[in-house]
Parts: sequence; C-alpha cells; structure tokens
Amino acid sequence: MHKALKIIVCLPAILFLMIGVRILVEPEGALKELGMPLLDGLGRSTQIGDLGAFFISGASMVLIGVFTGKREWLYAPAMLLGMTAIFRIWATVGHDAALAVEQIGVEVVVTALLLFAASRIKTA
Repeated sequence: MHKALKIIVCLPAILFLMIGVRILVEPEGALKELGMPLLDGLGRSTQIGDLGAFFISGASMVLIGVFTGKREWLYAPAMLLGMTAIFRIWATVGHDAALAVEQIGVEVVVTALLLFAASRIKTA
C-alpha cells in the first residue's frame, strides 16, 4: 500500500480511537456529540461498553491492518461501519429515527476507503 494511502486510512482510525477513549473517560460529553444523552443504570453500561469497544476495536483493527500489511484486518472494521450505515437507515425507515445523513456519509466513505485500501495491499 502506498504511503499516502496509509496516512489517509490512519486518519479516521485515529479519530475513532480518540472518540473511544473519550467515551471511556468523559462519556457524557462524548455521547452528547454523538447525539445521545448519557443513560443511567444498565443503559449507561451498554453505551460506554458497546460504543467504547466499537470505536477502539475498529480503530485498532485498521491500524493493525495498515502496519502489518494484512488486508484481512481492514475487512472487519469495514463491515462494522457498513452495517452501522445500513442499520441507521433501517432505524429511519423502520423505527421513525431521524435520518443521520452526515454520520451515514462518513460511515460509507470510510467503508469504501477501507475496502479500497485492502485491495491495494499485496498478498504474500
């Protein structure tokens, strides 16, 4: 993979890593920026646990893929982001949620970027 592409792919991974860490250390502010209030009880545990894991694991997989040159590591975060976009659309169509155009756009673009980058990694 070309050095410039590596840098471009690492940028959203670093952003996701920062979001994940912020969810762990300052969940109320991080979740507010994601458009949700910090819940109480089991809901709070689910928010911090699931979203923290989503962002940190996804970022980690991207970084592992870039630094090891193994394309397989880029497929899982691409699948997570792609499915997130699909589920957001379903939330709007099936459950009367607001259409999250900006978030869906980011998820689709980063998914495409990860799949493109994976296709540029030479197999052994």
